[in-house]
Amino acid sequence: MKDQIKASVLGGSGYSGLELLKILFSHPRVQIDKVFANSSAGKMLHEIQPWFRNRLDVRLEQFSIDLVCSSDVVFVALPSGEAMNIVPQLLDLGKKVVDFGGDFRLKDVSLYETFYNRTHSAGDTLPRAVYGLPEWNRTRIESASLIANPGCYPTSVILPLAPLVKDGLVSSKGITANSLSGVSGAGRSSSAELSFVEVNETVKAYKVGNHQHIPEIKTTLEEISGSSVSITFVPHLIPISRGIYSSMYASITNNITTADLIHSYQKYYSSAPFVRVLDTAVPEIKNVLYSNYIDIGFRLYPENNQIIVFSVIDNLVKGAAGQAVQNMNLLLGYDETEGLL
Repeated sequence: MKDQIKASVLGGSGYSGLELLKILFSHPRVQIDKVFANSSAGKMLHEIQPWFRNRLDVRLEQFSIDLVCSSDVVFVALPSGEAMNIVPQLLDLGKKVVDFGGDFRLKDVSLYETFYNRTHSAGDTLPRAVYGLPEWNRTRIESASLIANPGCYPTSVILPLAPLVKDGLVSSKGITANSLSGVSGAGRSSSAELSFVEVNETVKAYKVGNHQHIPEIKTTLEEISGSSVSITFVPHLIPISRGIYSSMYASITNNITTADLIHSYQKYYSSAPFVRVLDTAVPEIKNVLYSNYIDIGFRLYPENNQIIVFSVIDNLVKGAAGQAVQNMNLLLGYDETEGLL
């Protein structure tokens, strides 16, 4: 274990990339090596994000594989479809890689190609990828070289449901998840539908039935529970900058009680530093903003044979950059919370 490592970031001018750089800047064991942003190459980082002025004197560069030779870890904070062309080269150089996109989250290439609408060109690399959900995959993460950082929506849905489906407290069939996301979840896009006028004072569901995170949620819950899972996932865009609020509805099994639910969450998350189980209290987005926490609450309705589970995360932190650093810490043998508290 090195006391100090060098980290490079591809996609340093996007929302997740900038959030990552803020965390790495304050991380006691990390020196930021290179920052790449092809469309903004040549600019100083503080020109893109004034927060860095007089803090981090870095010029954004055009990516070249030769420029990361001095780095120990490379974060790929690029849109899905780009990492598959870069990650194999990084692994050949012996680098530890954390990928923010969806290119290595699904082991089934055909599933990826169906939901992402593109050909996967790095199928041979998929077996090397470990799904970076630390609360369930800690041991595999610690020995990995490539981490597929989970999506923001899946993080907010999988963590609350996983204990319940694994312990058989809810039916794995007919689960519904409704998620509300701030606009930053769509990335730093200039598209008209993400402009202030279009998103303000309205709520809109999108990609209903074909969102790319559906198979990620389903297959991960199936791997954890060991049983087939059917889930309906509906994402919504809401007029806030950041944060995700997910509400999940499932049928309970047998005559489970609130105490049974609390015991299940404690069993799996009592040692998880970033999972806060509120029991029957209802969580709020404002309580997790700019943090790597997920807050989980639930309400049991035995008269309807139903449970509603709620969760909140900051999509740019626990849903992206913070979870990526959490994974990096495990990869390198550091304390899981280092740089994140």
